[in-house]
Amino acid sequence: MTGRVLVLGGTGEARRLATALVAEGVDVLTSLAGRVADPALPAGEVRIGGFGGAEGLADWLRASPVRAVVDATHPFAAVMTASAARAAEATGVPLLRLQRPGWSEQPGDDWRWAASLAAAAEAVAGFERVFLTTGRQGLAAFAGLTAHCLVRSVDPPEPPLPACSTVVLARGPFTVDEELALMREHAVEVVVTKDSGGRLTEAKLTAARELGIPVVLVRRPPLPPGVPTVATVEEALAWVRGQTR
Repeated sequence: MTGRVLVLGGTGEARRLATALVAEGVDVLTSLAGRVADPALPAGEVRIGGFGGAEGLADWLRASPVRAVVDATHPFAAVMTASAARAAEATGVPLLRLQRPGWSEQPGDDWRWAASLAAAAEAVAGFERVFLTTGRQGLAAFAGLTAHCLVRSVDPPEPPLPACSTVVLARGPFTVDEELALMREHAVEVVVTKDSGGRLTEAKLTAARELGIPVVLVRRPPLPPGVPTVATVEEALAWVRGQTR
């Protein structure tokens, strides 16, 4: 296959796709937003930093010999996903969205859905000990909580934070036993997370189920219309093979 493939990455799926493409001899460039201080790097060439929105990405695509783009960013990277869709439409470069399925509720779960981080903050206002696993960039939505908040993040979060917070810096994946121990240690009453999906971060859901703790899940943002979407790396790899641009 000829022509470079741009992978908008930052997820495990993006890394696995890059590895598979490199193994097939494809010229792969993975773009990372640069929001994590020490990211896990994929196979192939890596670019760190934004493009400057949809127009910046479109300009970059016009100037680069790119055969196709695979948007394999996080399910909540709505701005990047929207920019990729607009840039692809403006330039005619084929675009695929690779997005893992969301989580499915299991018997014994007590899940409470929220449309946004702000709605999630309202949903936990009556609890005294809250476990926030929504990522460091959305914590401002919870700054008004009076509860004690256990905040877990890969990198140190920036204020504003809830006034009474304990910050744990850690990178997953975590085991169910680790999540159980953490929740017991901090007497967690409710877990707040995004519907990220995937196995790497679902142990907290299993732990909450075993402890009888409710979970507030933030729904995913809608995907841009008209962009083909697949759920697995294998499907994405097959799609790339079919692009002959």
